[in-house]
Amino acid sequence: MSPPRAFLTGGAGFLGRALARHFRDAGWETCGVDLVADVALDVEQGDISAGEAAWREGLTGCDTLVHTAALVSNTASLEAAWTVNVQGTRNVLDAAAAAGVRRSVLLSSCAVYSNKRDGVVDEARPVRPSGDAYGDTKIAAEQVALQMHAEGAVDVTILRPASVFGPASRPWTVIPVEMLKAGLVVLPAMGNGVFTTIYVDDLADLVRVAAEADDASGQVFNAAGGSGVTTREFFGHYSRMLGIGPPRVAPTGVAVALATVVGRTLRTLGRPSEVTAASMRMLAATGDISTAKAERVLGWTAKVGLEEGMQRTEVWLHENGYLP
Repeated sequence: MSPPRAFLTGGAGFLGRALARHFRDAGWETCGVDLVADVALDVEQGDISAGEAAWREGLTGCDTLVHTAALVSNTASLEAAWTVNVQGTRNVLDAAAAAGVRRSVLLSSCAVYSNKRDGVVDEARPVRPSGDAYGDTKIAAEQVALQMHAEGAVDVTILRPASVFGPASRPWTVIPVEMLKAGLVVLPAMGNGVFTTIYVDDLADLVRVAAEADDASGQVFNAAGGSGVTTREFFGHYSRMLGIGPPRVAPTGVAVALATVVGRTLRTLGRPSEVTAASMRMLAATGDISTAKAERVLGWTAKVGLEEGMQRTEVWLHENGYLP
C-alpha cells in the first residue's frame, strides 16, 4: 500500500515546514501550496484566496488536508483578513471536498475566545468576537468548516492552538527578540497577563493524531503546552538570552496608549510593526487554556515544556544570528 499523503496549505511557512518534517518522519508523504514555492517540500506557488486555481489539483490522491495558511496580523484590515482567513478557508475545503479528501484539519486559534476570559477555558466556552480582525475571522472560518462538516461535504477537525513558539516562529520568537533588541517591548498589566503557549513540535504531533483518529471527526480541540505563565516570564526568557534586563512593564491603559502611538509611527516610517492596541489587549489577557479534551479523546499530551522549548529555541537563535 502507498503511504498516506497530506496536503499542507502554508506548506513553506514556519508551521508548514514543521508539519512536513513531522509527517514525513511518521511515514507520510506531504505536498502543499504557499505564496512561495518550495520544490524540496513539494509545495507549489498559489494563493488560497483564489478559488479556481491550479493548486487545487494537488489535493487529488491526498488522504488529509491540513489548513494552516492564514493572515496572522494585528494590523491587517478586516477585509484583507476575511479574504484569506474566511474565503480562503472556504476555497480550500471546497477543493478538499471535490478531491474526496478523508479528513481536513483546520488550524484555528485560541483567539476565538477573545482576550476577555477568566478561569480555565475549555472547548465548551462560547467563542466571543473581540473586534480584532484576526480573532473574528478565525471564528468565521470555524463556522464555514463546521457548516460544511454538518452538510456532509467534508470531514473536519478544528484545532485551537495557543501561541506557537519555537525555532523559526516569527510571531513568538523572531519578532519578540527583534523588538527587545530595539527596546520596543512594554508589557501591559504590569507583566502579569497570562500567556499560554505550545511548542511547535507538540502542535505538529497533535495535528497528525487528529488527522488519523476516527474520534476526532467533527470535533474541536484546544492545543496548549501546559499551564500559562505571565508575559513577564515568557518574554523574560528572551531578555536573558540577549543579556539585557527584564522587559519593561506598565498598566494596561498606558501600554495600549504607547503601542498605539509607537506602532502608528513605525508603520508611517515604512517599518512593519505588530505593535498595536490589539496586541496589548492580547498580552493583558487572563485565564488559562485547558487541553483535557485532547488528552481524554485523543490520548495526546504535550511533551515539550516552556523551559525545554526555550532551550531548543535559544540554540536556533544562536545558529541563525539573532543572538550575540
